[in-house]
Amino acid sequence: MDYRTNELLKVGNRLFSQKASLDNLWQEIAENFYPERAEFTRTRDIGEEFAGNLTSSYPIIARRSLGDLFSSMLRPMDKLWFAITAKGGSNENDLTALQYLEFVTNLQRNAMYDSESGFVRATKEADHDYAAFGNAVISTEMNWNKMALLYRCHHLRDVVWCEDVAGTVERIDNKWKPTIRDIARRFKNIHPEMQKEYETGDMYRQVECRHIVLPSDAYESSYKEHRTGKSTRYKQPWVSVYIDTENDHILEEVGSWTRVYTIPRWQTVSGSQYSYSPATVAALPDARLYQAIALTILEAGEKYTNPPMIATKEAIRGDVNLYAGGVTWAEGDYDERLGEVLRPISQDRGSLGIGTEIQQMIKMAIHEAFFLNKVNLPDRGSAEMTAYEAAQRTQEYIRDALPIFEPTTSEYNGTLCEITFDTLKHAGAFGSPEMMPPQLRGKDIEFKFENPLLQAEDRMKSQQFMGALGLIGQAAGVDPSAANIMNIKESLKDAIIGSGTPTSWLRNNEEIAMIEMQQAQEAQQAQLMQGMQQGADIIKTASEAGVNVGDIMGAGKVE
Repeated sequence: MDYRTNELLKVGNRLFSQKASLDNLWQEIAENFYPERAEFTRTRDIGEEFAGNLTSSYPIIARRSLGDLFSSMLRPMDKLWFAITAKGGSNENDLTALQYLEFVTNLQRNAMYDSESGFVRATKEADHDYAAFGNAVISTEMNWNKMALLYRCHHLRDVVWCEDVAGTVERIDNKWKPTIRDIARRFKNIHPEMQKEYETGDMYRQVECRHIVLPSDAYESSYKEHRTGKSTRYKQPWVSVYIDTENDHILEEVGSWTRVYTIPRWQTVSGSQYSYSPATVAALPDARLYQAIALTILEAGEKYTNPPMIATKEAIRGDVNLYAGGVTWAEGDYDERLGEVLRPISQDRGSLGIGTEIQQMIKMAIHEAFFLNKVNLPDRGSAEMTAYEAAQRTQEYIRDALPIFEPTTSEYNGTLCEITFDTLKHAGAFGSPEMMPPQLRGKDIEFKFENPLLQAEDRMKSQQFMGALGLIGQAAGVDPSAANIMNIKESLKDAIIGSGTPTSWLRNNEEIAMIEMQQAQEAQQAQLMQGMQQGADIIKTASEAGVNVGDIMGAGKVE
């Protein structure tokens, strides 16, 4: 075995071994909330029933509702949910820069939602992993068959990672099972045995492979030098290594401009590179209890509707037939004054109500554990609601929704969009670097997202803006100069841009200045024309009255 292959796989195998106990926990969570993913410690048959171990579907429905909310609220397809901006905000009033960033934003969105990119499918699967397990794994690459993006969601069972000192995901190992045909089409350096099987055998047989991504400096110092005695310095910050583990053969070893994998983590804890879902951590004991109570209520209801019977042993001839239309024969000479031959055992129906109440309480606890009571935007209230009351409701919503949207925005949408941007950029999708306005060159980009949390913040800012205008209006009634305290023009422009209005609708500062100059000239000309018209009227009036115009003009002179 090659030294690099051996050492690379050894580190990955150790990480998988350390994660074995976590896989047991995730298996338990999956069986209660996400049975479709319950393959962490066992292999499911294709035709096996998913939720055969459950009595009630509500815990699954709660997880499904939260998972669906991530896409509908954070990545709605009917609107542009992200925008590319330059760090520092120095370009806010530069319309040329804004228009270029808007062009790049639209181009990236079109590439992400291309029908062959798999973005919607990958994020949909990842959303439910994120809701159930607090982690998800999405790879972003250029499709090796077509000039298009390729997104794939990977089972958490097959992926491990470790952190650097800053808590950032550094090394990633992914167990991958492509077919021989996929390997032959994707890689040039395949093992001779596999090439032979591709040509003569079953090309659709799955092969055990490993994909490893790690920082290039770590790879150069730890693995590369041991083979050649010297280091090959990669220009790219990452190295991507594909290994055919069946043949201990490196399929590909290349530099990468991105980490390839987006790994959003919800609730992190110190000392572990893996995070947890606060929803299922809180709801797991309730889900177990909910299933037990549901089973108890079903059994109690069955006993009430089909109660157990008391039969007189020597009076019954044959079996007791309790099905519809069944006949149970009794001895003809039995004296029923001694008691009925067959009678039901009386049941107390009141216990069903208590069980149902407890079940509803636990259902509400699961509902709250999945934040389903906190994800709706606050009601605007009545028309009589003051701006202060509306702002307080918005603040309360932000506090409640922050645990959901804050980590999702930064570690999920943010990282996914950044990796996508870098992938497209180095593939030449944005054209020549000379197309970028000079004021943006050399600057880092960042993403601004639209989600209910930011919408609530924008609503609060809008209320603050309207409140400021109201204060200025009241102050101007006492001191008219108070209206000059606020730059209305720039504030209005910022408000329009912040509302998501396309920058193509706006004029830049030079165009605005030219329009204002033209308006001033037109006003000056209109004033001059008005003065000339007044002079003409005076001359006409004097002429009609027989008065010398010169006398009129000289009347105002002082000797």
